[in-house]
Amino acid sequence: QVQLVESGGGLVQAGGSLRLSCAASGRTLGTYAMGWFRQTPGKEREFVAGVSWFGGSTSYADSVKGRFTISRDDAKNTVYLQMNNLKPEDTAVYYCNADVTIAAIRQIREFYRWGQGTQVTVSS
Repeated sequence: QVQLVESGGGLVQAGGSLRLSCAASGRTLGTYAMGWFRQTPGKEREFVAGVSWFGGSTSYADSVKGRFTISRDDAKNTVYLQMNNLKPEDTAVYYCNADVTIAAIRQIREFYRWGQGTQVTVSS
C-alpha cells in the first residue's frame, strides 16, 4: 500500500514563496509520472503540475506557469513543488499523486489513495 504524505504548506504573504514536498512510502515512484493538484472548498480538484517518470518532461496549469516548478528526487522517493510569487488565488489544499504519464496525471485519477494534503494560504 503506497502512502503519500504532503508537507511544506503554510501561511505566506502575496509575492512570497513556499516549497512543498510529497514523500511516498510503500513502493518506489521512479517508474511513474508524478503530479501536484489543489482543491478549494466547494470546487473540484485541479491539476497544477506534472513531471514525467524520468524527470525530463514537465507540464503546468496556465495559472501557475512561470511561477511554480515541479521536480523529483527518486533516490528520496520525493516530489517537490517550488512555488514563487504566490497569489491569493493559489490558496488551497495541495495534494500529490502518481500516474503512468503526464497526460494521465492531467486526468486527476486516484492512482494511489489521496493523502491528507497540505494547506497553502496566501494573504493579500
